[in-house]
This record gives sequence, structure tokens and C-alpha cells, in this order.
Amino acid sequence: MNTQSYWLDAADIKHFPSLTKSVDVEVIVVGGGITGITAAYLAKRAGKKVALIERARCASIDTGHTTAHLTAVTDLRLHELVKIFGKDVARATWDAGVAGIDQIAANIRRENIACDFHWVPGYLHHPAGVDASTDEIGRLKEDAEIATELEIAAEFESRVPAFGMPGVKFRHQALFNPRKYLAALLEEIPGDGSYVFEDTWVDEFTDQPLVAKCGQHHVRGQYLVVATHDPITGIAPMSKALLLQTKLALYTSYVIGGKLPLGTLMPALFWNTADPYDYLRVERKEGHDYVIFGGEDHKTGQEQDTMMPYARLEERLKQLLPQIDIDHRWSGQVIETNDGLPFIGEIVERQFIATGFSGNGMTFGTLAAMMAVDALMGRENPWTEIFAVDRTKLLGGTWAYLKENMDYPFFMVRDRLAPAEGSSLRDLAKGEGKILGLDGKKVAAFRDEDGKVTLCSPVCTHLKGIVRWNTAEKTWDCPCHGARFKPTGEVMSGPAEDPLELIKQS
Repeated sequence: MNTQSYWLDAADIKHFPSLTKSVDVEVIVVGGGITGITAAYLAKRAGKKVALIERARCASIDTGHTTAHLTAVTDLRLHELVKIFGKDVARATWDAGVAGIDQIAANIRRENIACDFHWVPGYLHHPAGVDASTDEIGRLKEDAEIATELEIAAEFESRVPAFGMPGVKFRHQALFNPRKYLAALLEEIPGDGSYVFEDTWVDEFTDQPLVAKCGQHHVRGQYLVVATHDPITGIAPMSKALLLQTKLALYTSYVIGGKLPLGTLMPALFWNTADPYDYLRVERKEGHDYVIFGGEDHKTGQEQDTMMPYARLEERLKQLLPQIDIDHRWSGQVIETNDGLPFIGEIVERQFIATGFSGNGMTFGTLAAMMAVDALMGRENPWTEIFAVDRTKLLGGTWAYLKENMDYPFFMVRDRLAPAEGSSLRDLAKGEGKILGLDGKKVAAFRDEDGKVTLCSPVCTHLKGIVRWNTAEKTWDCPCHGARFKPTGEVMSGPAEDPLELIKQS
């Protein structure tokens, strides 16, 4: 199965050099997704010298596997936000999302970026294919009533388009092509003492002075923005970094994309109220409509058959749209927090982090970049307290905190005791990975299409969980905290920072 993201096929991004000499800047940004690119762009516009460091290619990992919804509608629904945090926080959270979308629109206007940006409505609706629940209809009406009270442009509809089910229409949401957008921002960063470095791995940080060590070279700065989706430790104490990790839960979300005859559906965003929920994005293209449909979320590494989520999505999408011509399948990673709001702010002095965007990575990633630049410039920001990394009074999330982490020791113990999937390399087909028992110990074994075998330790380098082979994506996934590794052991996404240990073949 080809699991190349639609966005990686839809837009090319210029290659940038790796770090080949030591440089001095004012702001070090680690991570070349939407948060890091936007932060570097805005910091340079604010007069700062910036170095953006990406270990692979910019906008190719988490941002490259997005579904590109631009919305202020959060996974935590309005009635839940009000119940947990009160109306002031609910309104402030909505305003934060709107600010993120407005910043993207402003950047597009300023740089004259052709990135297929369009304002569209968003619909939160009752799941299709089941009888409308009186309780759920009541909650949808409550969401609409709260929106009206908070002066949010939304209204209840008895039958939303496409699905014909009760729902809430939210006006002024948006669509865009994130890679076309970010390609243009990246072009504006290098020069005048600022840099973009790709294929550059940060091995170590020091605090006094602030230095990112990258192999034989280093980047020296005064302020650090960690924009790595799942934050690396940076200059923060390990105790703080580990405490933050216990407040995060990493989920894998599956996506399929396909063409429809032009005009089949109106351009819009849709989400249903199931758990986990399905989401649909409809965009008008030249000669056809393009649909992106996703869902089937589960904790990363905790799905035994990673082909089945795609099959279930396809079945549901074809029931809704029988004429769909599916041409892309991919997965992305979503990070949830223990209280439903993102963590955006300084974890220690001079280190800014941003994570836990749930289904709002494009919106909250942009907002996080705005907040990071405010912090480094010493400016006040209206959302600092709400999204603070060390918030306590706001929390009220003790139960969710325990719920998301209670299975961590279970998976460590179960996977260490589980039998290997074979005892010989002969059990390994081309393009396949397995946990094998060789010479009395378990190894993560992968055979590529040319027959070459790579053996790695199956122990995740984050907190020592045991990785599992993801058949659909051809990755090693850790079920404990969601780290992902390439078939040959290199880190794809955190919280792990080091690759799986390679094992020499005897």
C-alpha cells in the first residue's frame, strides 16, 4: 500500500543546505513544520537573526501529513469548554484559533502566496448511518446556543449538507495547501544573518551560553523555540520534560484522499460527534472536487492490524460517496493533552515549547509561533496564562491525566513478556519488519526490497517501551508514548530523540 501523503505530492519545497559551519544568531528554532517555519518567519520580520534547524526536510513530517483544516473549532466542544473552564476561557480559546487563521491569511496577503486559500463553513454534526440521538441533538443545540452567547458566528441546522444529519454550522473557517504556503514563507527566512538548515540533527544543547550542537558544528543563540510537535528536552531539566510527557497522549489518525466529479459536494469542513470522530474536507479543484476523509484514531502503536483502519475508512466513505476515486492513503500523529487545551509557552526561561494541538495543528501551530515571537520580544500575549505549560488552577484534568497514562506500565510489561514473532531471518519477507528471537534475545528485524536486513534493538530510546512493526506505514511504533522510527531505526517523530540501537549481525 502506498502511504504517501497527498500534500507531499501536491507541492514541492526548495531544498536547504545542512549546517556546515558554526553560526551565531539571536533565535534558534528547532523543527521545520508549520510552528517552526512560522516562528522563524515572524521572528525575522521582527528584526531578529534566526536559524531554523530541521533534521529531515521542512514541512515533510507532521505538517506534511496533516489534513489541512483551518478551524477554530476544537476537539473539546463549546459546551465542554464552558463546563470545565467557564465562558471566558471558552471564548478566549475560540479567539486564539481565529487569530491563528487570521495570521495565515495576513501572511498570504503580505507575501502574495498562491496556496489555494479559501474561506469555507465548518459543520459539526451527528454521525451518519445511525438514528439521531435526542441527547446528542440536545448537545449540538447547546453548542449553538453557547456560540451565539459568546458572539461566535454559528447556528444549529437540522440537516447539514452532504450528511443530512443535525449539526452546527460554524462560519468563517478555511482551507489551504500548507506546503505551498510554507514553501513561500521558507523563502523569506534565509539571508541577512538568518538561516534554514535541513538534514541537520541537534545532538546536544548547552544553556550558558545557549548552543545547539550539531555534529562538528554549532548554532549559538539567545532564545530557543522548540517546535518539534512532541517537544525535545532542549535546555529544560529532565524532570520538567518528563512531567510534560505524562500530560501528553500521542494518537495515530488515518486519512484517505480521492477525486469526485466537479460540484459533487460544496467546499467545506465536516466533523462528526463520534468517539473517535470522522472528519471530511472538501475542496474545489480544476476539473474535479478533492475529498480528504480521516479518523480511526488510536494511541500510537496500539493497533495490531494497521491496514484495517484504512479499510474501515474506505468503506464508510464509499457508503457516503460511491463515486469516489481514492488515490492517497496516509497517517498522521495527533497529540492530546490531559485537559484538552494545548501547552504553549516557556517551559524554562529562554526556551519556548508548543504541543498538544489535538486536531488543530495548522491553527494552533500558527498561534504558537505568534506567542513564541511575543515571548522572545518581551511582549504580552492574551493567551499566555490559558495555554501555559505549568498551568495548575486552569487544569481540572486529573482524571484524564491518569486515564491517558495508566496503561503505560502495562504495555511495557506485556510487550517484554510477549513471545517473538519468529526465530530466524528466514521468517522475514522483503519489505517486512518483525520482532524476532535471535541468539536468545529479541531484535527488531527489517528486510528491505533488495533483501538487505537491518537489526535494531526493539527497546524505544525514550522510556524503554518495546516497539511494534506498523505494516501500513513500514515504521517501528512505540505503544507507550507514541515515538516512531524508520525501518532502519532512525527517529521519525518524538518523544524519542535517539535512534534505535543498531545490532551487528554475526
